[in-house]
Amino acid sequence: MAVERTLSIIKPDATARNLTGQINARFEAAELRIVAQKRIRMNREQADMFYAVHKERAFYGDLCEFMASGPVVVQVLEGEDAIARNRELMGDTNPANADEGTIRKDFGESIEANSVHGSDSPETAEWEIACFFSRIEIIG
Repeated sequence: MAVERTLSIIKPDATARNLTGQINARFEAAELRIVAQKRIRMNREQADMFYAVHKERAFYGDLCEFMASGPVVVQVLEGEDAIARNRELMGDTNPANADEGTIRKDFGESIEANSVHGSDSPETAEWEIACFFSRIEIIG
């Protein structure tokens, strides 16, 4: 397995409920190192740009509005097979369908307010990380 980096976002529903520490503890327990992290508030234009891949889908507008509704924590996770490991920790997009013990099952409130976002491929991870972090901000 190769060491990879992936973007993780702790979404507004989770930051509003002070779940950042609990979620980060799960990443670290799974041997994913947090090598960059900051709390930001995305504006609508940033959310529109970040989720542009979903522009043609019915949920796009609501998702962008939700992501701009409150603070988020953006972070870079690093570790062996980090992308797949993070996606396994997150669980299914719909918390109702997520496996027991996953972040979305334990903390997600709905398909939209499912507490976390994670990159789905190495190419996506590279692009998503660059949306929020310069190379100098990532300390590995």
